[in-house]
Amino acid sequence: MRRSLTLLIALLLLAPISKVGGQDVLLPPKDTNESTIWPNRASKANSDEWLVRHHQQIKQMRPRLLVLNFSNQHTMEHTQKMTQDLIAALAESSRYHGYQNKDAPIFLQYSVLKYVDLRDSGATKNNSSKTPRKPNVGEKDINFDYNKLFSEEFAPNYGFKDPQNTKRFLRLDELVDRGYIHEVWFFSAASGDIRCFECIELKPVFDQNFQRTGAVREAGNGEDPDRKWTGRSLRINNLNPDRGIGCAMENLAHCLEGMANYDVIPYYTKYFREFAQLDLDKRFNLPFKSFYDLEYGKPVVNYPNPQTAEITYQGKQIRLENYRVKGGNAHWTPNGRQQYDLRNEKPVFSCIEDWRIGSGENGDDRYELWTNQKFEKYRKLAPDCMGPWIVYWRQNIPGLNNRQKDADGKPMKNWWVFLFY
Repeated sequence: MRRSLTLLIALLLLAPISKVGGQDVLLPPKDTNESTIWPNRASKANSDEWLVRHHQQIKQMRPRLLVLNFSNQHTMEHTQKMTQDLIAALAESSRYHGYQNKDAPIFLQYSVLKYVDLRDSGATKNNSSKTPRKPNVGEKDINFDYNKLFSEEFAPNYGFKDPQNTKRFLRLDELVDRGYIHEVWFFSAASGDIRCFECIELKPVFDQNFQRTGAVREAGNGEDPDRKWTGRSLRINNLNPDRGIGCAMENLAHCLEGMANYDVIPYYTKYFREFAQLDLDKRFNLPFKSFYDLEYGKPVVNYPNPQTAEITYQGKQIRLENYRVKGGNAHWTPNGRQQYDLRNEKPVFSCIEDWRIGSGENGDDRYELWTNQKFEKYRKLAPDCMGPWIVYWRQNIPGLNNRQKDADGKPMKNWWVFLFY
């Protein structure tokens, strides 16, 4: 615990902020000259072409966060603790096969550039009047105005004076373009006055050779159609301060799914859909792509034995013999009976821990009996929503020093680097 706190303080001290006239002014980032760590002096911003060229040599990513608190109902201490707990869980989840390798290194080591208190003075209900809201939208429609986060009007709320012109403040897109910010997390109270997406992102589209096509596409769990492309990718994650970090991790897991579903990086899409059980129509000739297509809110899958799945789809029963699970996704564990099922003790055969490694007979992936005991150790680290499962699930995603092979038999690329393409 003391070592983690020391690392946290060290990272916070690296935040390139100085005071001029009582306002925060950004200094040049104190990034390393080491090319195995990103950001560095050669590349410091999201969507840098450098990331594509040096993808496989990166040994750690240290993205900087801008954390905003719009919730009048929650203190900054609450915001800060939840942020640091989420940073710790993400770090643990980026340790490839960390559940069995105690020496697996952390790949994603986030730090906070700045916490921004946007609460109304003296208010204790709902969200701040500074929350960017869209006028004239339906009662159930998204009313959080993401585009305003990038506006000149909103920039003073961040409080960063432009070093070249201290009469103005830097906009969010400028902070991203200059490599100060790599991701935004914001807290909003679930009081009903603000409706937003869990996690959104716009991303450049790549071809099979990792060359940009010139197109830009959403890559998260929804997108604000009014949000303008500013030239670099940026994930914006909404945290519900009335919930815990497991739910926040689930948001980010949906962004991982979104990158695949919107096919912004074909290489990633191909392998993620296989790993995440999003290709069941092709693998088993089923009339649906994934268990996400099944009815929500009640048990729709039963496992009479470890190799059989009985599925209810549109009122009909489908019996799937020789059913074997590769990985899973944000809402479905390998033995899930319904979405959000973390309690099924019945085993199924899964190769999640050997997916595309080929440790079985004749070089095939090794399937073993799998139960929820596999992620039991993470129930305290990320206790709510699908948190404990997602920590374990992410540790099986091809990360640093992974042993997976692609379809050509080549080492699988580290998927975490794609987050900042």
